[in-house]
Amino acid sequence: MANVGLFRGTEPLESVNVTFRLPYYTQWGQSLLVCGSEALLGSWNVKKGLLLSPVHQGDELVWYGTIAVPKGFRCEYSYYVVDDDKNILRWEMGKKRPLSLPRGIRHPEVVELHDLWQTGADALSSRSAFKDVIFRKSWSLTVERPLEVIENKFDQEGSILVHFKICCPYIEENTSQIYVIGSSSNLGQWKVQNGLKLSYSGESVWHADCVLQKVFLFLDGCSTYKYCKYSSGENFTVETGPNRDLSLESSKAQPRCIVVSDGMLREMPWRGAGVAIPMFSVRSEDDLGVGEFIDLKLLVDWAVESGFHLVQLLPMNDTSVHGMWWDSYPYSSLSVFALHPLYLRVQALSENIPEDVKLEIQEAKEKLDGKDVGYEAVMSSKLSIAKKVFSQEKDIILNSQLFQKFFSENEDWLKPYAAFCFLRDFFETSDHSQWGRFSYYSKDKLEKLVSRDTLQYDVICFHYYIQFHLHLQLSEAADYARSKGVVLKGDLPIGVDRNSVDTWVYPNLFRMNTSTGAPPDYFDKNGQNWGFPTYNWEEMSKDNFGWWRARLTQMAKYFTAYRIDHILGFFRIWELPEHAMTGLVGKFRPSIPLSQEELENEGIWDFNRLSQPYIRQKFLQDKFGAYWTSIASNFLNEYEKNCYEFKEDCNTEKKIASKLKTISGRSLLESEDKIRRDLFDLLQNIVLIRDPEDARKFHPRFNLEDSSSFHDLDDHSKNILKKFYYDYYFHRQENLWRQNALKTLPVLLNSSDMLACGEDLGLIPSCVHPVMQELGLIGLRIQRMPSEPGLEFGIPSQYNYMTVCAPSCHDCSTLRAWWEEDEERRKRYFKTMVGSDTLPPRQCLPDIAYFIIKQHVEAPSMWAIFPLQDLLALKDEYTTRPATEETINDPTNPKHYWRYRVHVTMESLIKDKELIGIIKDVVRGSGRLHSENETQQQQQQLIHQVANANGVGTNFNVDPLAVR
Repeated sequence: MANVGLFRGTEPLESVNVTFRLPYYTQWGQSLLVCGSEALLGSWNVKKGLLLSPVHQGDELVWYGTIAVPKGFRCEYSYYVVDDDKNILRWEMGKKRPLSLPRGIRHPEVVELHDLWQTGADALSSRSAFKDVIFRKSWSLTVERPLEVIENKFDQEGSILVHFKICCPYIEENTSQIYVIGSSSNLGQWKVQNGLKLSYSGESVWHADCVLQKVFLFLDGCSTYKYCKYSSGENFTVETGPNRDLSLESSKAQPRCIVVSDGMLREMPWRGAGVAIPMFSVRSEDDLGVGEFIDLKLLVDWAVESGFHLVQLLPMNDTSVHGMWWDSYPYSSLSVFALHPLYLRVQALSENIPEDVKLEIQEAKEKLDGKDVGYEAVMSSKLSIAKKVFSQEKDIILNSQLFQKFFSENEDWLKPYAAFCFLRDFFETSDHSQWGRFSYYSKDKLEKLVSRDTLQYDVICFHYYIQFHLHLQLSEAADYARSKGVVLKGDLPIGVDRNSVDTWVYPNLFRMNTSTGAPPDYFDKNGQNWGFPTYNWEEMSKDNFGWWRARLTQMAKYFTAYRIDHILGFFRIWELPEHAMTGLVGKFRPSIPLSQEELENEGIWDFNRLSQPYIRQKFLQDKFGAYWTSIASNFLNEYEKNCYEFKEDCNTEKKIASKLKTISGRSLLESEDKIRRDLFDLLQNIVLIRDPEDARKFHPRFNLEDSSSFHDLDDHSKNILKKFYYDYYFHRQENLWRQNALKTLPVLLNSSDMLACGEDLGLIPSCVHPVMQELGLIGLRIQRMPSEPGLEFGIPSQYNYMTVCAPSCHDCSTLRAWWEEDEERRKRYFKTMVGSDTLPPRQCLPDIAYFIIKQHVEAPSMWAIFPLQDLLALKDEYTTRPATEETINDPTNPKHYWRYRVHVTMESLIKDKELIGIIKDVVRGSGRLHSENETQQQQQQLIHQVANANGVGTNFNVDPLAVR
């Protein structure tokens, strides 16, 4: 027989009333709803959840709702913001809330749940970067009393049982207890020695219950209180902020029990510092021409010595698409799951390496120890050595329990990866469209390719073997970082290579006729074209973004934090046709295009004129001078007098580039690069881009006012098109982009417990920062790329807490190079940021680097992360190399060689106590130092200062009545 008490609308025979209470401001047309795991609360179907009703209480809008539940009822629940049709507009972050009725509650008594909306920032303490690394000692405390256990009894008439809960993720070694102190006698009347002592229940949650007299509560209207930490030195620190209130004013029925979930204990926010360097740039005494996973242990040791909590890396997935130095580009993944053989420590493959192979390793070490990474030579040497070791011990390794465990946990991606590598080498191309019957992936074909009885089985197993050892070596380094209290931060690329394992196995997840890039911005005034296919989000959503969830799960094996590359792409991506080579003439996906009807309504009619390259004879003469007729005869047709159009065989950028190669040197007297740029300019001389999926829809070309096609229009058309342009790029899409991000980003965040940081640089829609704040995503602030309008340089002291701040990053010049490359900008910076009209030094002296780094260290940002090159600028000894050689990437060059190596070994940096002392000096006093004892002392001082500023004494024996 069905338990009718489990269905809404039917009151259980022995029921208890549960009232939900949550203060939350909504906008017109929005409501608050609670939904949970049991049928009474909708079984996670928000449409069937419990709608709450608003009540104004002073300056707050408080939402209430009551439901009858059976005795012993348990469930999980969360709050949602919905519209009038119960469509979800917003949901709270963090873990689901547990609901467990206290024992002793009887029919028809009321349990009132006083909750606070859980923000993304509130949930950060449960991320592995904090839980398993920064606050690992706090999270390992012994559980004193589980949450369900209530100490007091319901046997006092005229009383209310109040159950206090608070989350306190950071407990210093000398902190022995958490207390609640407040105005009632049960809470010590603000005397901590008489306050309510809390017990630890696990997962950073502390709780306690006490009995308060209803008379006291109803006479005063509320009871005020605060939480505080008590340390072994008979000192206590009271949380910051206003007093908390326990209010009963709007309760329709007097509750028998109030469960107060107070969110986070309010204290000075934790801040940390870190170092950023690509794996390939690290140099050690044992590497073979490139940084290797094992070298991370040295980097971690140096980070700890220097007072840092974090090491940030670039992507480390296999990029072996072309078999040449182009593969040095770390964001163009061959596989989003496989690690790059570049980072293998071949000496660690076996304890029994033959003497001749050891000699080969030593010769390779000497040969490859260059100023920069020699990508092709390093890969060739490592794979050659690894094959020799593999041939000796393959049977032992492949039959070992450790390998078998690795294989069973990773075979879903490992088999396709190994098969892809074999086919790539067999066909001598990664372009899987050229693989004949293997062009189309199927599981049956895969199983035959990797079968034990095939001739290529040893080749397949070699790729298994390499990935197994890469996994062991990176896992060893990751475990070491955790044990040292250092967060290892990885990087999640926005795209995958067009010719990759992922596009071969999952072609339906990608729009293979398109290319990903970015519109013109700080990095490149002409836009960027990365060459990756864009994502088919609609197809990805069918299995709740399983491919993305698998990526994040794989990353979480090694990293406790990650950077989301180009997070703007999860709101909208800059999509270009596959035949484009540059990044200017693209459109956003998703987007709401301009319809032909709305343009016609404003008097815009000539769509061919606006959407086709506008080429006139005078443009050709201006660009090509005396050679314009030769250019015209090769590339253009004259369809009217002095009016030209591109020929069919050169009407795209790739066609132009291809044709130029066939005629260069024969009939063209100017350089091929200049001609190509000028022809591309002509091809891009349009005002509207016709939508490839609907010929009656259009997208304004980015920076359309810069085109001569626009200049030659009449004033009316110019004004109308400018109006449409600004609406299209800055208003029209905002709600669509917000909705798109809220479909995809929460899936990423919930796929692992890593701490997520978003790279939000470039052309930033206004919806981006509110969504990131809502989801608890940490943004990025680079001083030379301020997000605030009207500023040339960001002001670190004004940065938001939920940010990473840095003076530079891998996509721009280093601090030294930036300082030295532009004299006028250097003067403006010196005047604006230093406040001096004197002539600044031409070179970035250590004092300049110290000043800029200290600015960032003292910023409110959660993290201050510095490229290693910028930290080396603190000491003259490390500034002898030309600053321009320290740049990692040039975003304006799609074929940039990623090869920078630090010119000093990590072993030498660890021994350089002078540099370490300088770094610790600039970090000391900011609350960011890694040393736990120093950090605790600094945080105690900061908290005491705040407490004293609020008039709250911090000595155990002082009566803190002033807290009110």
